[in-house]
Amino acid sequence: MWQWLLAPIAYLLGSLSSAVITSRLMGLPDPREEGSKNPGATNVLRLGGKQAAIITLLGDLAKGLLPLLVARALGATPAVLAAVGLAAFLGHLYPVFFGFKGGKGVATAGGVFFGYSGLAGLAVMLTWIAVAFVSRISSLSSLVAAALAPVYVWLIVRSPELAIASALMSGVLFWRHQSNIQRILRGEESKIGR
Repeated sequence: MWQWLLAPIAYLLGSLSSAVITSRLMGLPDPREEGSKNPGATNVLRLGGKQAAIITLLGDLAKGLLPLLVARALGATPAVLAAVGLAAFLGHLYPVFFGFKGGKGVATAGGVFFGYSGLAGLAVMLTWIAVAFVSRISSLSSLVAAALAPVYVWLIVRSPELAIASALMSGVLFWRHQSNIQRILRGEESKIGR
């Protein structure tokens, strides 16, 4: 029963906004108020450059991965692992420490997928890279990787709990990217490096 305490702890860790903290420490504008107003690595890249974006990206990945590594080390069941991953992801989207105004969750979800299975996480990451290489559109890369993530998790891990949690995260990622989807359909979505 004590294992279920890992989920609220994962939510609190997820609530630490890497984008906001990095921006404050580096003297950059608040990413919730400038640029796309999304506290994520892509917006931090626009506002502060590559170094700040990489720090933000690694922080967001770690928020998804670390709680799952701890849960695995403590022998958590698949149901608990699923709950811990979802909690970390939701903490990023709705951070209690930052007025419940979080990012879209791509990097944190990526960390969760790595926590569910290193091989599944690698498959998701390589999908993102491949689509980004061809399309040069970050949001499209994220959407394709998110759509395939539950399939990878199911084929590699064979855990219904983790596959369902992955599908829920993917659905939320699509919902959080509604405006991006509209811009992609209109051919107006910005490209990487522009």
